Amino acid sequence: HVQLVESGGGSVQAGGSLRLSCAFSGFTPSSHCMGWFRQAPGKEREHVARIYSGGGGTYYADSVKGRFTISLDNAAHMWFLQMNSLKPEDTAMYYCAAGTGYCYSSVPGAYNHWGQGTQVTVS
Repeated sequence: HVQLVESGGGSVQAGGSLRLSCAFSGFTPSSHCMGWFRQAPGKEREHVARIYSGGGGTYYADSVKGRFTISLDNAAHMWFLQMNSLKPEDTAMYYCAAGTGYCYSSVPGAYNHWGQGTQVTVS
């Protein structure tokens, strides 16, 4: 039974930082793409960042490049999203997601396991 659990969301002022964590269980990340997505009210869910469990590949949405960093700790069964220089437009529910294979796709439908989400509010 695959389970993803996010933590680390909260409220922060513009310019501040937050670190999101995603704890996963139920699978061994031998060849998986681990991602972060977000969804603001009234908007579609969008890709934020993704990382390949086999090493070497990280990808970011243009809107977060240079501010957000995704990382993975396979041994701890966790991946992270360090968010710096936060802006009000980063306000959204953030979801971690996992899909099988390399990180070719940023489309939410390519990911078959999802967490429940953690709220990030930037004012």
